[in-house]
Amino acid sequence: MNSIAKRTYFAMALACVLLFGLATFLVRYVLYAGEWVTYPGSPHVYSTSGSLNIGTVTDRSGTVLLDTTDGRDYAKDATVRKATVHLLGDREGNIPSVILNRYAEKLVGFDLLNGTYSLAQGQGACELTISAQVQSIALQALNGRKGTVGVYNYKTGEILCAVSSPTYDPDNVPDIANDTTGAYDGAYVNRFFNTSYTPGSIFKILTTAAAIETIPDIDEQTFTCNGTVIVGGETITCEGVHNSISFKDAFAHSCNCAYADISTQLGAKTLTKYTEQAGVMDSLTVDGLHTAEGNFDLSDDSANNVAWAGIGQHLDMINPCQYMTFMGAIANGGTAAEPYLVASARCGTDSRYTADTKMTDRVMQTSTAAKLEEMMAYNVQNVYGAWNFPSVKVCAKSGTAETGAGQTPNAMFAGFVADEEYPLAFIVVVENGGSGSAVAGPIAGTVLQACINVMDAE
Repeated sequence: MNSIAKRTYFAMALACVLLFGLATFLVRYVLYAGEWVTYPGSPHVYSTSGSLNIGTVTDRSGTVLLDTTDGRDYAKDATVRKATVHLLGDREGNIPSVILNRYAEKLVGFDLLNGTYSLAQGQGACELTISAQVQSIALQALNGRKGTVGVYNYKTGEILCAVSSPTYDPDNVPDIANDTTGAYDGAYVNRFFNTSYTPGSIFKILTTAAAIETIPDIDEQTFTCNGTVIVGGETITCEGVHNSISFKDAFAHSCNCAYADISTQLGAKTLTKYTEQAGVMDSLTVDGLHTAEGNFDLSDDSANNVAWAGIGQHLDMINPCQYMTFMGAIANGGTAAEPYLVASARCGTDSRYTADTKMTDRVMQTSTAAKLEEMMAYNVQNVYGAWNFPSVKVCAKSGTAETGAGQTPNAMFAGFVADEEYPLAFIVVVENGGSGSAVAGPIAGTVLQACINVMDAE
């Protein structure tokens, strides 16, 4: 009898374990089955190259950018294809579509009983916030040069433009592996999301914010610029000779001698504090894609390093998407909408996702943001040329970022539109382009006008 009882208890215990395991599986199946069926590499959803093969992707105006209901068909226009391949991915998987993959579950017609029932019908549909028209104009404005252009609505978070160059037509792929011209160097890299650049003088926006909040008499100070200044026994060079110059004009004319002085007054701890507060060193998450991190390192806080760091050189690095968001925060009084690319996703008539506006943390005082807006507007009106932006009030800062001995500097231009009707923040980077105001500024003007035209038509 004892032997029978022991066997009975063992059988009951085994049955309990099995029931518990079954119950656990059923709960997890109900909760996570959608994720299981859309895992990266799933043959139900992805091609052998890792590309999402379900449904259509359109821009904000309904222009079809990608249709995977029967193969992988890109936009009809070649320029649009080139301008959007870094967002949509290519057929070979050399450029992944991280953002679309993030919403695979939403695009798949899946339920617990029928599985991926609508795959054959190709009912998935995803609408992006970008404009195909603006993407094309931005790519044409770069004119074959390496770099990136980004524009977003700092009130809603919608990204209207996120162009990366060099690029290529996914319907007419060049022989990149054997190219010897350098035209396609880094063509697989999304420069807007996945790279970091030396900012040059656009970083002076952040140094200026720190000075406004921590140096009480900064507006009354004047600075002397003879073209060079010795800081910590080493020479800081300026692009001009500005003689005696005010704080406002030092910012507008990007005087390195003045900003070496300002950075020294601020010191390493204050500069680091404000850089961290602005978030420009952090990775930003956009629809599941993590942007490249920035960098600001004054662990060696020698006077010369502090000066160059405040000017935007030394070891400073910024990601274009993150810095564009920082511009939006200035425009919006110290906090801005977080950027996003996917406006909605549906399966058939079933809406599976609609984007919500989420705000960033506060990065500066409202009064500081207002002061920066005033100074950045002064830059455009008195130095860069308001004629580049004829229809709106633009506030901006240019940068000429040194990248190494013997190399032409990168041209940088960042800012925003101070207009409730067109709340746009932007950044333009032209690698080895030279002058930020002369090269990147006009590109910004062209792309902003294209954004305004699209917004007016909506």
